[in-house]
Amino acid sequence: MTKSTPDVDPKQNPKPNKAPKVDLSKQDDRDEEIIELTLDLQRTRADFENYRKRVDAEKQAARDAGASSAVLKLLPVIDNIERAIVYTPEELKDNTWVQGVSGLVKHLEKSLDGLNVARIDAKPGSEFNPEFHEAIQFDEDAVGDKEVIAEELQAGYTLNGRVIRHSMVKVTRQ
Repeated sequence: MTKSTPDVDPKQNPKPNKAPKVDLSKQDDRDEEIIELTLDLQRTRADFENYRKRVDAEKQAARDAGASSAVLKLLPVIDNIERAIVYTPEELKDNTWVQGVSGLVKHLEKSLDGLNVARIDAKPGSEFNPEFHEAIQFDEDAVGDKEVIAEELQAGYTLNGRVIRHSMVKVTRQ
């Protein structure tokens, strides 16, 4: 009896014991390419994150500029109402219409506060600060080493902590 071996097609039944041959230089090239692509991806992600932050900052700056422009257009109206109240004759101070106008100023100030608009402190006797105050007049005859505000001539305002209009003041020395 002869033993016959069945015909086996090597393409259909590869030998399981043989590991595929891998060229180590090709593997090293692949590893380098993976590292390079990973670094490129990280740079691209960082660039995109920086772009997103820059665009967000530009949007906020545009919103602030729009708000600043709108508030600056309202400030002369507030100034005129305040002047009218200051120069109200004594005999009209108790008039309900005059009191209503005074209430209007308080309401406007609350509305401005809601928009993060704050009036700059420029009370007489407070220290002069060129970042917030603009000296329109200066008392040259005054003696002292410290510059202080003698009088506020026009109110100044900040929006979100940034000056949108300096306080116009008269400065003296103390």
